[in-house]
Amino acid sequence: MHDPMDNNIHPYRSLTPDVVMDALASVGLYGDGRQMALSSYENRVYQLHLEDGPVVVVKFYRPGRWSDAQILEEHSFSLELMAAEVPVVGPLVLGGATLHQFGGFAFSVSPRRGGRQPELDDLDVLEWIGRFLARIHAVGAVKPFAVRPALNLHNFGQQSREWLLAHDMVPLDVQSQWQRVSQDALDLIAKCACISGTQSQNEADIEPIGLLRLHGDCHPGNILWTPLESPASTLPGPHFVDLDDARMGPAVQDLWMLLSGDRQQRTRQLGALVDGYEQFRTFDRRELALIEPLRTLRLIHYSAWLARRWDDPTFPINFPWFGSSDYWQGQVQMLQDQIEAMLEEPLVV
Repeated sequence: MHDPMDNNIHPYRSLTPDVVMDALASVGLYGDGRQMALSSYENRVYQLHLEDGPVVVVKFYRPGRWSDAQILEEHSFSLELMAAEVPVVGPLVLGGATLHQFGGFAFSVSPRRGGRQPELDDLDVLEWIGRFLARIHAVGAVKPFAVRPALNLHNFGQQSREWLLAHDMVPLDVQSQWQRVSQDALDLIAKCACISGTQSQNEADIEPIGLLRLHGDCHPGNILWTPLESPASTLPGPHFVDLDDARMGPAVQDLWMLLSGDRQQRTRQLGALVDGYEQFRTFDRRELALIEPLRTLRLIHYSAWLARRWDDPTFPINFPWFGSSDYWQGQVQMLQDQIEAMLEEPLVV
């Protein structure tokens, strides 16, 4: 695989422990020396103990990914959610601001929240999560994002595919297969007006599926679960973290990544999520037909995300299998499976 950049020049190489401490001090917070890097590939995230006791999480945003305006729009959404008493872990307001600059990096500081991944085989847990997703979406539907991009065929699918091919990321022995099957998959997705951004003449009189501000990356790792027997200072249930991928999109985007297993299992899980969701907000059943197209877009986008980040030394270390012919053969098979899945009847709840 062709490396798009030299690994030796990645800006995160300058983010030393001293720089992290100095950045924190620049906003009036002083660590006691205890510092731990948290699992995060897109950004760099650290847990630090402060001299006066509390523990905070400092996120250094990947240079060049989002503009300051786009980051601030995410912060504003988080603050709206917290004002509505939705359990989202958002940035602290320090010196009248949530976004700060130090050493060439944009960063934010958040309180540390404990918890574990939710037990998604427990239907009561899924129903509980569904209720809070509906509350997130109720706030998200109040107004659109102005500067953050939408989740659609062009941004997630076409751009990702074109970038991979233009940068010779797919090995020659697999390239023609992947090029063909990825285009077939995108052609199928193009029939979904909500995702493709188009509308046929026959659909002109049908109310379009609504788009709203989403969490955008609502997989189990971005939900911290605290049990009912939690200390009185901690609310039990889900706490949603990492709105870094917040975008405009259909509501079902925040539900489908919580589904797993065979069709019967996914139907049961989806039923629990929707049962909880509809205690606060109506769920448009037409969106169920978008689950497999959205899964397919994520598959293509994920390959492009890995390839675009290959200049970051963390990626070759943690994803050593990426870029091989075996990897891309696997992608061809998964896209073929997704084409079959998109041709099946959608889940019904």
